[in-house]
Amino acid sequence: MPVDNRTYSPPPPIPTGLRGRCPRCGEGHLFKGFLTLRPSCEACGLDYAHFDSADGPAFFVMSIVGLIVVGLALWLEITYEPPIWVHATVALTLSVGLSLILVRPLKGLLVALQFSNRAEEGRFEP
Repeated sequence: MPVDNRTYSPPPPIPTGLRGRCPRCGEGHLFKGFLTLRPSCEACGLDYAHFDSADGPAFFVMSIVGLIVVGLALWLEITYEPPIWVHATVALTLSVGLSLILVRPLKGLLVALQFSNRAEEGRFEP
């Protein structure tokens, strides 16, 4: 696959990342599997090897899902006072479901923001 050296007007990073598209052209797919990045973009040839979202997506997923699940559990307890098995079922289902739904778009978002902001690993100047 040839590398395309055209100049691109970069697409907006937030919708592009949430859809899992290439941060440079907005056309190619970012993911090969569920969370595995492709080696490069099939449309423009951008090398994805230097992108690393690290634990960022997991942190945001845990924060968002935790807030929703705990808020719902408090509301459920105050409003209906259900047995503990209802709390366990609701919390487990929501925790797993929301985590699986959110982790891929958030990883794509962080990769797109890393590209648009030209974020790199910190280095000391000599």
